[in-house]
Amino acid sequence: MPVLEVNQIKKSFGHTEVLKGITFSLEKGEVLAVIGASGGGKTTLLRCINFLELADSGTISVNGEVIYDGATVKKLSDAEIRKNRLHFGLVFQSFNLFPQYNVLKNVALAPTLLKRDTPENIEKNALALIERVGLSDKINNYPCELSGGQQQRVAIARALALNPDILCFDEPTSALDPELTGEVLKVIKNLKSSDSTMIVVTHEMEFAKNVADKIIFMADGLIEEMGTPQQVFEDPQSEKTKSFISKSLEMF
Repeated sequence: MPVLEVNQIKKSFGHTEVLKGITFSLEKGEVLAVIGASGGGKTTLLRCINFLELADSGTISVNGEVIYDGATVKKLSDAEIRKNRLHFGLVFQSFNLFPQYNVLKNVALAPTLLKRDTPENIEKNALALIERVGLSDKINNYPCELSGGQQQRVAIARALALNPDILCFDEPTSALDPELTGEVLKVIKNLKSSDSTMIVVTHEMEFAKNVADKIIFMADGLIEEMGTPQQVFEDPQSEKTKSFISKSLEMF
């Protein structure tokens, strides 16, 4: 059974149709990379999956349970939306850490507010996650005292703290200098070996090619091509995919 099933998700803003019927599934432990030019709908798709936007139609299922049905969207309460969001952990482009809290409290805050466990166990888990992203020596530091790469690694630990079914990344390295990009991609790559299920919207083609199990190329609000990295990068069938990959490779 797929851990995530997205079926015919559509989303418009005013008269602009941004998602025109997106369908895909993801097995537990798979890494999906979503690539494509700006304006293709990648971030909107991620926001709909995470309930930061509500799709106009279509369904989203996690572990076989329909958690969103566009036909009954008006019947979802705020509490139900918050509950559905807990299936997903989201790492933003711009870190979004709480500046008033140190690293440890940033990671432990959500489980504490939701009373997921005892304070002792929450802190123990937070410390383990901070160690996992290589920042054990920074637990008492505040975001302003960290590099962009370190802040993004804290954001990853924070997203993992609620043990989500699917971890989502929205261009996790786009706000970083090139020398800091590698450290964040290394952390994400290491998560793959821990059986984490991930969706990564990325412009890092080498990362997508080497780490993802499945690639989706989006263009104009549609999935233009979907397959393994080998299929999409080495034998693309769509002219739009061929053009995008060719231009991407010219940048290196």
